[in-house]
Amino acid sequence: MEDHRVQPEREPLPPRSPGEGGSRDPLWGSVPAAGKGSYRVRASAAPLRLISVVGTRPEFVQVEPVLRALSRSHEAILVHTGQHYDPTMSAMILRSLKLRRPHATLGVGSGSHATQTARIVERLEPILARRRPHAVLVFGDTNSTLAGALTASKMEIPVAHVEAGLRSYNRAMPEELNRIVVDHLSDLLFCPTAAAVSNLRREGLRKGVHRVGDVMLDSARAWGSAVRRRHVARALGLRKGRYLLLTLHRPGNVDDPATLSRILRAVGRLGETVLFPVHPRTRTRLRRARLGSTASALRMVEPLNYLDFLSALMDSGKVLTDSGGVQKQAYFFGVPCITLREETEWVETVRSGWNTLVGTRPGAIARAVREFSPVGRRPQFYGDGHAAENILKALEARL
Repeated sequence: MEDHRVQPEREPLPPRSPGEGGSRDPLWGSVPAAGKGSYRVRASAAPLRLISVVGTRPEFVQVEPVLRALSRSHEAILVHTGQHYDPTMSAMILRSLKLRRPHATLGVGSGSHATQTARIVERLEPILARRRPHAVLVFGDTNSTLAGALTASKMEIPVAHVEAGLRSYNRAMPEELNRIVVDHLSDLLFCPTAAAVSNLRREGLRKGVHRVGDVMLDSARAWGSAVRRRHVARALGLRKGRYLLLTLHRPGNVDDPATLSRILRAVGRLGETVLFPVHPRTRTRLRRARLGSTASALRMVEPLNYLDFLSALMDSGKVLTDSGGVQKQAYFFGVPCITLREETEWVETVRSGWNTLVGTRPGAIARAVREFSPVGRRPQFYGDGHAAENILKALEARL
């Protein structure tokens, strides 16, 4: 249910009349009078009303610096879809990032991709109708991202996609389908890298595209000092640089018992100390497949909050993961990354030599743990830590 302890409603800004002619914006070119791409008119000094729709742990990390930037001069409203509802994936991350309570929580819970998406659309629509924002911001590539963009677009509310333009070119991944659809629905596409901009151009998307940098780098830099003071590895009895960090949550790796067992057996036979914060989805799959004994060689712990996870990552010798966000975080902090996938949307981490793709092949995993030791420089592919400020400037110019 919507949290009624929100800021008082402002008078809604009227939509442009279908009879009004289009205009020419010096930055954005032709602006249609109505339909896709139309937007509400405001006085240049008036604050914007912006709704950010998020629902998963990575999205909370992405939205935090953006909310911080927007809230200084605009009305920034946070809607939590409830796609991640386990306390370790939701309430704990909100507390660790000191995020305020969402203005509305949709409580969609678990379900198929279609079920989750439909519930979000149904529950988000009345909020957007009542609040009448100047734009809706969506983040990443989840079902919450897709549903937020679809709902706003159908209501002729401008959509801004943060982390636009990423492509793994593996359409078997639900996230890849979400990325493609959301990018083609969006009016503003905030790209983290040059490669993301190029991907959009190949698909004919040029208008509204901005290379702003990566908001997760903003977050990593903002919280870096606090992270370095946490010493999570020491608290767990681990020695800095003498353990591996493992994360697993992708459906392709954890939903098939044979694949999940193969990964865990391969990692368990490495002869290394392995810290394994277990994602709730993965824990459920382990229990259903009765793979608890297979993972017994690993140091299994409950999911860590955001700052504790970054501390464990920074102090690890290497990280093994199937997470896109963790690949970037490892790059930010100079930790060698072994990705348990055949492809990645974060191609820069591979091209720079700091990430290697091994899939789920036991031999490749073992070889990478033994031999993969990058030492080269890490170019600033992801900007300078001011992506949120760049997003704010683009929104103010466009809306």
